[in-house]
Order: sequence, then structure tokens, then C-alpha cells
Amino acid sequence: MRKLLFRAAVLGAVAGGYVAQLRPRHLRFGATDEEVRRPLPGDDLIKDARLQSTRAITIDARPDDVWPWIIQIGQDRGGFYTYDWLENFFALGIHSTDRIIHEWQHREIGEFVRGSAWGHAGWYVMEVRPPSVLVLQAGDERTGRPVQADEPPMGTFTWAFVAEEQDGRTRLIVRARYGYTRWMARPIVELAEIANFIMTQRMLRGIKDRGERTAACRRAVQGEGTAA
Repeated sequence: MRKLLFRAAVLGAVAGGYVAQLRPRHLRFGATDEEVRRPLPGDDLIKDARLQSTRAITIDARPDDVWPWIIQIGQDRGGFYTYDWLENFFALGIHSTDRIIHEWQHREIGEFVRGSAWGHAGWYVMEVRPPSVLVLQAGDERTGRPVQADEPPMGTFTWAFVAEEQDGRTRLIVRARYGYTRWMARPIVELAEIANFIMTQRMLRGIKDRGERTAACRRAVQGEGTAA
């Protein structure tokens, strides 16, 4: 019993330290104060979000070079440009591509973006405005609609990708919002957000690398510079 209580105390201390020290930084990885505060597309889909993260990265490429990588995310398309080995440890069947595929360059509102090779979870496209905005909301392919905040196990979740041009470069902002009404959803959401941080920070870097390679190739073809 003492060992169990000790382990619980250690776990509680670790969790408390994470919430107090690391989580605030993880929730705004790479983002400025202004980016964290201001509204973004998709915010209106969850009126009273219980948890929100805003993460960002600067890419030395125009939005036109970055967008092709954003629009083809999904297990059924180009993957998520993150830790494939970790995703496939859970047999999700995700493989991130290093190529822009012409057939994957279009999404329509209401289209389903698959999250894994098994099950029915993923996201529905709620807004799409090339080359700057893609908004997804968690959904179940069996119901054909987004999940609602009062549905188990963890309510609903939105994922917004906003690519803004800044002096010839791209500021890519990714916002996640969680809405739930059931008390038992909170621990699930908290764990999901830790995983979301781990994967999103790698995804931002993955898109940055790919977008900058695309820009380098374009500049080389146009005689603006040398491809890396």
C-alpha cells in the first residue's frame, strides 16, 4: 500500500510540474502573444473551448509553396509529416510523403480526412480557402458528421491550419481547440493534448522542410537562386 501511495504521489508531482512549468509553453509553441490572443478561422465551431493551443513556425517559402503539403495531410493521403515510427507503433498505417501528389491537391467542405488505417475516426473539412486556410473538425465516418461536445469519450476537437504571407515568407499557425461537457472527458483531453504537442511540433518542422525545398526548386527553375 505504501508503495502504491508513493507511486501515486510521484505521478501526481510529475503531472503537477508539467501543468505548472511545461504545459503553458507547449500550448503556444513558437507562437507570438498576438497569435495566441487573436481569433482564427474555425474558432466559432466550438463556442466555449475547454482547452486551446496555438503553435506556429516561420517558413522561408511563399504560401503557394507550403499549401500543397497542408492540403494533402491525412492517413489516406500524404500522412502528417511527423513521427511515422511512433504513429505506426500503434499500427495506424501512416506514411508521410516527400512528394506533392497532384491527385491530392483538392479538398471539399464535408470531405472526410482519415486519421488511421483502422477504425472510423478522423476529421471533416469545415473550411478550405487555398492557399491559406484549412479547418478540420473531429468526426466519425460512420455517422457522417463532426462529433459534438457532449459526445463521449472526449467531446469534439477542431484543427485549424492558417498560412499567412509575411515579407515573402509564410507564417504557419496551427490551432487546436477542445470542447467537452462530460467531466470524465477531461483526463482524456489532457493526455490527448500532450500527444498533440509532440506530433504537432514535429509536423510544423516537417511542413517547413518540405515547403522550403519546394521553394528552392521553384527559385532554381525560375533562375532566382540555387536549389538546396
